[in-house]
Amino acid sequence: MTFAAATLRSALVPGTTEIPPTAQARPNNGYGQGAQLALLGVVVNVALAAVKITAGVLGHCYALIADGIESTLDIFGSLLIWFALKVASEPPDETHPYGHGKAEPVASVAVALLVLAAAFGLAVQSLHEIITPHHAPAPFTLLVLVGVIVAKETLFRKVGKAAESLGSTAVRTDAWHHRSDAITSLGAFIGISIALLGGKGWEPADDWAALFTCGIIGYNGWRLLIPALREIMDTAPPKAFEEGVRAEAATVPGVVEVEKCRVRKMGIDLYVDIHVGVSADLSVREGHRIAHAVKDAIRARNPAVADALVHIEPVEG
Repeated sequence: MTFAAATLRSALVPGTTEIPPTAQARPNNGYGQGAQLALLGVVVNVALAAVKITAGVLGHCYALIADGIESTLDIFGSLLIWFALKVASEPPDETHPYGHGKAEPVASVAVALLVLAAAFGLAVQSLHEIITPHHAPAPFTLLVLVGVIVAKETLFRKVGKAAESLGSTAVRTDAWHHRSDAITSLGAFIGISIALLGGKGWEPADDWAALFTCGIIGYNGWRLLIPALREIMDTAPPKAFEEGVRAEAATVPGVVEVEKCRVRKMGIDLYVDIHVGVSADLSVREGHRIAHAVKDAIRARNPAVADALVHIEPVEG
């Protein structure tokens, strides 16, 4: 199996814009938490890359050598995520009044393109290994892969839990690259096991496993790319979220009707633009008070809403 055992990293990201659970308050240091987890991924990948390459050389296992090389590439992916989160955490300024949250999906697009390119390169190398005679890998390489699977699945659960609460595309990407490592390492384990049990003539089994994994890698790279592009293009969150915002605004005393409602995502923050109708006989002061009440109600319902712009419309009668 070629570099494949680590590239699946950044995928299986849902195809719609994710919203943090409405009942759960988002941590105040959301970007900082995500950046710390990205650096944790860097440290783990450095250690695993060294172990994999060493075990691969000693055990005559190209799958582990390639996996270690790919883990080295993963280091740069995690660093890119870390840098994007640091940029996204910068406060709004004169040229970026909505903040710098778009750095998140931009980094996710870059990582997705790297994954797709890696999938192609790995497939070519896998075919080369299949037609090139080589020794069967040493049995101890299976133990190394078991350790990799356990470490990566543990990281996936830790980072994935944080991504769920933050609603962060970049953190979710980082989580899935750990799960992807675990899955592809499992494929390597199966391929090496077949090569060892099958004996002479079955040596390329792990390379065939790598080729199969390349298809999974490419698919998941595509799954990662699409939601990141949607976020860059300001694709609206799920309709249910907008309906919840409308319903919350309608409960504010003095609101007669709710007209337009638009929601956009900037990193882990959401921004709402909403038009509400109030009695035309109200004073400007009272209309202003109602607008603030609507804003407060929307933000209280979902802590991910950083701001709400409320436009007051007069309703006759």
